[in-house]
Formats: sequence, C-alpha cells, structure tokens
Amino acid sequence: MAQGSLKSKTIAGVFWSAFQKFGTMAISFAANIVLARILSPDDFGCIGMLAIFITLSTTFIDGGFGSALIQKKEPTEDDYSTIFYWNMMLAVILYGTLFLTAPLIARFYNVPLLSSVLRVEGVILIINALSIIQNNRLRKQLKFKKLALIDISSATLSIAISITLASKGCGIWALVAQQLLLSSFSTLFLWIFGRWHPRLVFSFSSFKELFNFGFFILIANLVNTFCNNIQGLLIGKIYNSSTMGYYSQGKKLEELSSTSISNVVDRVAFPILAEAQNDRTRMGRILSQFITSLAYMTIPLMLLFILEAQPLIVFIYTDKWIPSVPYFQILCIAGIAISLQGINYYAVAAVGRSGKLLLWTLIKRGIGLVLVVGGLAAFGIQGLLAGMVITSYTIYIINAALVHKYVGYKLSSQFLDLLPIAAVALCAFGMAFISGKILHAGMYPTATLQLGVFVVTYIGLSYLFRLTAFKNFLEIARDLLSRLKNRIHPTS
Repeated sequence: MAQGSLKSKTIAGVFWSAFQKFGTMAISFAANIVLARILSPDDFGCIGMLAIFITLSTTFIDGGFGSALIQKKEPTEDDYSTIFYWNMMLAVILYGTLFLTAPLIARFYNVPLLSSVLRVEGVILIINALSIIQNNRLRKQLKFKKLALIDISSATLSIAISITLASKGCGIWALVAQQLLLSSFSTLFLWIFGRWHPRLVFSFSSFKELFNFGFFILIANLVNTFCNNIQGLLIGKIYNSSTMGYYSQGKKLEELSSTSISNVVDRVAFPILAEAQNDRTRMGRILSQFITSLAYMTIPLMLLFILEAQPLIVFIYTDKWIPSVPYFQILCIAGIAISLQGINYYAVAAVGRSGKLLLWTLIKRGIGLVLVVGGLAAFGIQGLLAGMVITSYTIYIINAALVHKYVGYKLSSQFLDLLPIAAVALCAFGMAFISGKILHAGMYPTATLQLGVFVVTYIGLSYLFRLTAFKNFLEIARDLLSRLKNRIHPTS
C-alpha cells in the first residue's frame, strides 16, 4: 500500500472509528446518567455480577477467529462462511449452558432474581453470533463509516426504549432490555447494510488454517476477559449488590475515558499494522505514532479525572453515587496503563505471534490474579484495586517488551517517547491541584478553575517544549477537521 494511501486510510479510519466510538459513548453516557438517576445501585450491581459470564461466553464465541480473519491477507468466502457456522454452533451451546446453570449462579451470589435475568440476557450470545462475521468483514475492509452509522443508530434506538421502560418502573429489566435491543438492532443493520450472507459451506481446511492462529488468540482473549472481570465476581460474592453497583459505575466511567480512545486507535491500528507486517522498520514508525498520539490524549485525561472525580460523579449521577469516587480514582490510575496495552498487543498479533501472546498472557494474568486476590485477602476492596493498578502496569510493560522483541520498536524508545508526555501531564496536574487548594471556592467553581488551569498548562507546555506527540495530534486534528468540513460543505 502506498504511503499516501495508507495515511489517507488511517485518517479516514480514525475519523469514522472515533465518530463511531464517541458517538455511541456520548449516547450511552447520557443514557447512563438518566438511568442512574432512576434506578438503584442494586440494579446496576446485579447486571455487574453477571458480566463475567456474558463476556466470557461472547469472547469464546468470537474466539480468535475474528482476529485470524483480519490478520490473514486475503480471506476467502469459504473462510467467512465456515467461521459463521462455527460461531452459531458455539452460541447455541453456550446459551444452553448458561440457561441450565443460571439457578446455580444465582445461588452463588445469593440473589434469586439473577437466574431469570441471566436466562433472558443470555439470548444476546445468539443474536451477536449472527453478525460477528459481518462486523469483522467491514473492519477488515476499513469501512468504519458504515460501522459507525450502524452502531450509533442501534445505540440510539435501544437506549430510548430502555429509558422509557425504566421510567415506567421496570427496574433491572430496563437494563436487560437495553442490551438485548442494542444487539438486535446492530445485527439487523449489519445483515441489511453489511451485504454479506453465509454460503452453505463448511470448509475443514479453512477452519484448520484459521484455527492455527486463532486458537492462541482465543485462549489469550479468554484469559484476559476472565481476569478483567474477576473483580466483579469477587466483589459481588464477598460484599453485596450495592457495593458492586458503586464499583461498576466507577469502572464504567473510567472505561468510557481510557478504553474508548484506545479502542478507536486499536480498531484502526490492527489492520494497518497487519498490512505493514513485512516491513518491520515501517511498522515500528507507524506504531510509535499511534502510541504517542494515544498517550497524548489518555494520560492527561486520566489525571484530570482523578483530580475532578467527586464533582464529576456528583454532577453526573447525584450525590447518592459518592461511594463510587474512590473506586473511580484508583481505576483511573490503572487506566493510563490499560489504554496502552491494546496497541502493543495487537502489534504483536499483526506479525502472527499468537503463540507467544498466549504464553505471556498466561504469565502476566497469573501474576495479576495473585495480586488481586492477595490484595483482597489482605486489605479488602482497596487491596483488590491496588492489585489491579499494579497488574495493569505489569501487563503494559510485558506487551511493550514483546513489541521490542518481535516488531523492533525498542522498549527504551517507547518509554522515552512517553516520558515527555507524562512529565507535561504531571506538571499540569500539579498546577491544577495547587490552584484548587489556594483558591478553594466551593466544589463546582473549584473544579472549573482546576480544569482551566490544567488545560492551559498542558497545552502551553506541549507547545513550549515542542512535543512531537503534540505536533502529530495537531496534524491529525487538522486532517479530521478538514474531512468533517468537506463532508458538511462538499466542494462542487
């Protein structure tokens, strides 16, 4: 792919992937504000308790075959159809398993309602399996515009209905309906506009070829998913649904900030890096630009949210959610590292090193489990959160070291690229914190002052020290604004 074509596709991909992610994020965020004011922490806590079972099953269905189809240079129609039928078979089996075990899961948490909730919510597995291939095909083809329009339309419709249900007293079932409707609308639109339908074929040769790469990604993804959700399982079991609700809202708010931006970059970066996999020098340059641009946005955002946590949560959810504040702040510390894990992980996947990813996933997640469970046993929920923070940075460093070895982008080079960004962001944090202490004038005026000081200091120091990431960010922003302007006012 020519350099100009690659840049054009990258910018277009970032634009539409960002539009998709932040569009759906804004809609979901607004809906969550409304729902949090109507529903109770217990309602959100019950959904959070079941998250590990739904997400594990979803990960198992998609497996590593989605990544395998993207990583493969030219997948065939037989490849796509084969994986479609495989996904559907797994979805039916896993839903049946959840249906039968739902009473046991409810008994585990000592919340009888969870049995009925899981049996209804689990239908999502079958609905999602119907559209996984259509979604992956559009990602492979970098058709993020179409994906953006589908996701935003689906989110808008599902959320409007769920808010109506919540206002009529449906409680937790409004949250269940939101998930089911989101999956249903998305699947319907992908079938209509994705313009792909499976053939009546199942190729064992295609399955074997994709399995050789996808199996390792599958196991790695399952381990990652389990470890990312084990905290909810432990909190739900040891504490209660209210505590789980406070934790889940803090985690949801942190993820809206850290993983939303990184997911936009990861979705675009993986196919771009896979395209450049035979030229490691060029691949390293592309990766460096992605990582520094990502860090320039996420590091200051996480620090700003740590500073503004209480006024932010009170303003958004009302003061009944104040117990979420310390969870949110600690999770934001972890969020800095989490935002940089995926781009390094997918860079290694792009060069076909799925076996190594699995090996190191088992190692780093094993370390993480020891830290999280040990922290919980020794210091309660605060120890669990501290274990999550240490784990997140351990995983990032290991992923970056794997990039050093298999891509050629040195670990020391990556740290040096990130150092000036972190230093400038910490200076901005310090100035904002001090200004709030000196000129304290109530929660919201102080928060506004700190926000202004932080933004001015961060941008000013970035310009003063001529940060490369700042220049890249401005260049990308100009390109994106130009594209937006051309779409709003196209030239004749």
